[in-house]
Amino acid sequence: MEEALKIQSLVIYPIKSCRGIAVPQATVTHTGFQWDRYWLVVNSKGRAYTQRVEPKLALVESELPNEAFLEDWEPTKDSFLVVNAPGMSPLKIPLTKPSSVAEGVSMWEWSGSAFDEGEEAAQWFSDYLGKQSRLVRFKKETETRPSPPEFAAGYSTTFADMFPFLVASQASLDQLNTLLPEPVPINRFRPNILVDNCDPFGEDLWDEIKINDLVFQGVRLCSRCKVPTVNQETGVPGAAEPTETLMKFRSDNVLMPDKKARGKVFFGKEMVWNWNLTNTEDKGKKTIKVGDTISVIRKIPSRAEAAA
Repeated sequence: MEEALKIQSLVIYPIKSCRGIAVPQATVTHTGFQWDRYWLVVNSKGRAYTQRVEPKLALVESELPNEAFLEDWEPTKDSFLVVNAPGMSPLKIPLTKPSSVAEGVSMWEWSGSAFDEGEEAAQWFSDYLGKQSRLVRFKKETETRPSPPEFAAGYSTTFADMFPFLVASQASLDQLNTLLPEPVPINRFRPNILVDNCDPFGEDLWDEIKINDLVFQGVRLCSRCKVPTVNQETGVPGAAEPTETLMKFRSDNVLMPDKKARGKVFFGKEMVWNWNLTNTEDKGKKTIKVGDTISVIRKIPSRAEAAA
């Protein structure tokens, strides 16, 4: 008998493009996990910094209070996001709402306002990156950052790339590592949910999955930029791997031969939480935990038909 699919690990990335936090449980919201990509480092023009251009962000660690991952927790004046990086003293960001607002913040196609975390945080990131920077927080009260409507109409996210959740499997990583000159850890791919007991790249075909009472919909395969080439332990970008090896068996050319090749490679499945299919009338908990079972409700017939 096949072993049930299980959540092997859950990871939240409080600051976009910075190091993740492995958590025992996470609260699911419409825009992703609570606290996931709530913060963003921006340049003097308010544009997003990511590891694509600032790989040193990989070394910036965040810490949240343990109780922040409980479903109904509210921050107090003594609750902080604590940020550390090599050669820097710790930066403490109060979790209560900032009073200052930055206008003209932009990330890819989106622009809007965000909370500004103030001068101390701005100086800390400016010193660390060696260029003028500020730290901003997503302003859920007034801002919406829609996911691409052709894949996920009606869904939105915070400062994640495009979609609220990224799911990957240990088996996919294991298969990739058998082909690489040197194995890589899963942090190269920055998933939120890592699944165990799955077939290699089985997640490609998931159209709908259920974790506890929560239904998640697969929206598209995750096409990878150059961030997976950045060593997350050193913050140093590599030249080619794992992208070069992925190109041999995970490119659009290989997986979708009937579609126009755009030179993309895929690892992981982007998903949304379909709250319309979740019965929250009975106060169903929106928390998922490491070890929870995953049921696949619906699959697409083949990778060639997967949205990408």
